[in-house]
Amino acid sequence: MFDTALSANDLVFLAKGAGITIVVTAISVVIGTILGIIFGVIRVQLGAVLSAPLTLFLDIFRSVPLLIQLVLANAFVGMVLQLQLSGFFVACMVLSLYTSAYCAEIVRGGIDAVPTVTRRAARSLGMSWGQDMRYIVMPLATRVALPSWIGLALGVMKDSALVYVVQVTELLKSTQILITRLQEPLFLLLICGAFYFIISFPLARFGGYLEKRWSND
Repeated sequence: MFDTALSANDLVFLAKGAGITIVVTAISVVIGTILGIIFGVIRVQLGAVLSAPLTLFLDIFRSVPLLIQLVLANAFVGMVLQLQLSGFFVACMVLSLYTSAYCAEIVRGGIDAVPTVTRRAARSLGMSWGQDMRYIVMPLATRVALPSWIGLALGVMKDSALVYVVQVTELLKSTQILITRLQEPLFLLLICGAFYFIISFPLARFGGYLEKRWSND
């Protein structure tokens, strides 16, 4: 017979950690997506040469491991800037920039996928640049970029497990605390995985629903 020392309070503790994971992910994905759209449009409009400094900035966030970014950002804020910012704020800041770096590339690829002749036709009809972007480019680019964006959002959710290094007790850190106390690693990791599945499954299915609906239009 299976026996465990896990209590209802421990499950509540894990649920709170899952809540932190959801909040950190939501904030980072929303801010990162907004910044990514801005950065992606700038890269397309300025071209490869003029946008080179921005591209280098984004490449740094794509190339340096997230764990190192979190440690360096936390040290920079505390030791160099002498600011007393919470680990939660630092985690959201770094994850937002990390997300924006990948989202910018997704946006750039989506915009580049829109046929040039389509954009020229829109401008020949008297549309302004803003109207062209709003009514022609963005709707078409969104269909191309959505699968990659869904994957990015799910990746950020899983990468948020690294924010424990800045003293944020998210889902995985909560699980590690319980493992240390209860000494039931396999069972607790199974529960942790179930929580991650519950969090990510609706987003994955929603993305699949949108893809299927748009493909039938």
